[in-house]
Amino acid sequence: MENTADQQKISYDHVDAINVIRDIVHETGRSKESLIAVLKKVADRFGYISNTAIMEISRQTSIPAAEIFSVATFYRMLPTTQRGRHVIEFCESLPCHVVGGRELYRALLEQLGIQPGETSPDGRFTLLTTSCLGVCEVGPVLSIDNTIHGNLTTENLPEILALYE
Repeated sequence: MENTADQQKISYDHVDAINVIRDIVHETGRSKESLIAVLKKVADRFGYISNTAIMEISRQTSIPAAEIFSVATFYRMLPTTQRGRHVIEFCESLPCHVVGGRELYRALLEQLGIQPGETSPDGRFTLLTTSCLGVCEVGPVLSIDNTIHGNLTTENLPEILALYE
């Protein structure tokens, strides 16, 4: 999730959260065709799409909340639960697997103490898996906050994770 420097993530507890959501809907559009763009902007701004956001988008667009929730949960790029400060995507593809990905994956699970889809208790990392990151030539790989780290080993994994506080 990329943010511009002048548009940092804010909390849903923030007094102006509803106004921010209303502004996003107003700027992006109220039609069903605009829904994914609205949801993406809300996720970028808040880090995820809460029930509060879904209800407000529904009020602003007249799209049923159930339909909005269905769209949001269909797309992986639209998180509906709060994620950690850093999102790790681990590549599970065969090319990564055969060059050490299996061992790296085990080490990652052990070091983080979480399973895919979970967030570490300290809120630092959320772990996701993906079928391919498209950089097979430097496998095994993982992406942290959309930054690719390749040619990973169980030995250099702690060093990579330490870069992200």
